[in-house]
Amino acid sequence: MVSKTLIGFKSFLLRGNLVELAVAVILGTTFGAVVTAFTQMIMDVIGKFGGVPDFSSTSVAGISVGAFLSALLAFILTAAVVYFFVVTPYNKFSQINKKDEPEAAASAEDLLAEIRDLLKAQADRP
Repeated sequence: MVSKTLIGFKSFLLRGNLVELAVAVILGTTFGAVVTAFTQMIMDVIGKFGGVPDFSSTSVAGISVGAFLSALLAFILTAAVVYFFVVTPYNKFSQINKKDEPEAAASAEDLLAEIRDLLKAQADRP
């Protein structure tokens, strides 16, 4: 009974989806660190030209909104980094690869309908 449990546990651990998920989490974590560092670099560049982009002491009508504004700026910069440096190049690369791929084969229903139409056309000829 113990050996069946261990065999099941081993097959669970080595299942393809679990390994792929683990790799995705690890790469996502390290990629997040790269994006965070790049965003911080952009924030530093903004700080050089317009002062330190830290809104922690900002308040509106006695309500402290500084932490929110700092987080919002970091979010917008992170989204821009991901879009312009990951999504856009990926989409361009995908379009280039799609041009190189052969057209998808027709489905079985399409092929059967085409054969049916050809046979009907032959039968209608005198």
